[in-house]
Amino acid sequence: MTTVELPLWQLITAGAGLLGAFLGLLKLVVAAIERRLDQRFEVMDSRFEELAKDSDRLRQVEIGLERLRGEMPLHYVRREDFVRNQTVIEAKLDALALKLENVQLKGARQ
Repeated sequence: MTTVELPLWQLITAGAGLLGAFLGLLKLVVAAIERRLDQRFEVMDSRFEELAKDSDRLRQVEIGLERLRGEMPLHYVRREDFVRNQTVIEAKLDALALKLENVQLKGARQ
């Protein structure tokens, strides 16, 4: 068996070199992790921005629909209301026609 003897200053230098290499490697790994996290956050930020735009668009559509619902009664008549009004008008016309017929019959008798 052979023994290797190193002076203390070489041992300290070798230890410091190994420690420096380990810290440098650790620094590279941490930098790679940070880059990957930054990429993920950028992707998430872009997705959140898209969702925010979609949310704004959806809100605008909701506002437009609410405005339309508010304006519709001013511009349109519901079918039930139209049928009811038409029935009333036709009943009044029938009553008027009956009165005219009665007047004509009375005039013909005289």
